[in-house]
Amino acid sequence: MQPVTRKDLAGLFVPGPGSHKGQNGRLLVIGGSELFHAASLWALTVASRIVDLVHFASVPENNEIVLRAKEEFRNGIVIRRDDIDAYIKEDDCILIGVGMTRDRETEALTNRLLKDYPKKQWVIDAGALQMMDLALMPQDAIITPHHGEFTIVWEKAVVQHPEIAVNVTDEDKVKVFGDLYRCIVLLKGREDLVYGNEICHRVSGGNAGMTKGGTGDVLSGLAAALVTKNNPLLAATAASFINKKAGDTLYKTVGPYFNTTDLANQIPATMKQLFVSEEN
Repeated sequence: MQPVTRKDLAGLFVPGPGSHKGQNGRLLVIGGSELFHAASLWALTVASRIVDLVHFASVPENNEIVLRAKEEFRNGIVIRRDDIDAYIKEDDCILIGVGMTRDRETEALTNRLLKDYPKKQWVIDAGALQMMDLALMPQDAIITPHHGEFTIVWEKAVVQHPEIAVNVTDEDKVKVFGDLYRCIVLLKGREDLVYGNEICHRVSGGNAGMTKGGTGDVLSGLAAALVTKNNPLLAATAASFINKKAGDTLYKTVGPYFNTTDLANQIPATMKQLFVSEEN
């Protein structure tokens, strides 16, 4: 299996010069908690630069932070969690979990939404991923665990399916999990593994600067934005590739001395370099 290159991402959607508002993706971000504020904001930062419209639903504290920064998110709409159902039907993708804690509230909200909207496109991360009922996994959902989170969901899978082999490599586990739950797995690490529909990609790159907390939230926001207009496996693979390329570009300039906001702000320039021709 060869590492992913730019050629493997041929066909990734790029907004056309004649497109209109609403044609380039709509995303709902459900995340944040009283403990973790920045995670959902990083996902929002990167997604708001890619899709036409982001609905953002967090706890009141986080909603207030975004409202104060409203000038940065001109295409975003801050909504109350109580109003999620009124918006979820019109959006192309729902990202849930970034910055959410592992508690009963997260569990109840996540499982209720997955049960009520199984045919929506989902990206599931962090607290929502760890607390979800795997039996409710929507087909072609993208999950974006780091190795610790994947261990948690893998152990849940073994309980539900005791017949599966447990003493296997991480790559085999990712394949088994993806097949069992018909989802796309983006396992984050020094080398990302992206698996779905019996296709497995390795995405190399990245550097010590990307160990900062929050870089995974940027990746989840990027994957969610891309899947509004692309098939899930391509979106997940492209998100991994772009995220690492952006980090490597920063490393050439400042070494490992960049933060998550720097990474989120670098991604649009990296995407332009990779995907936008001068004719566009």
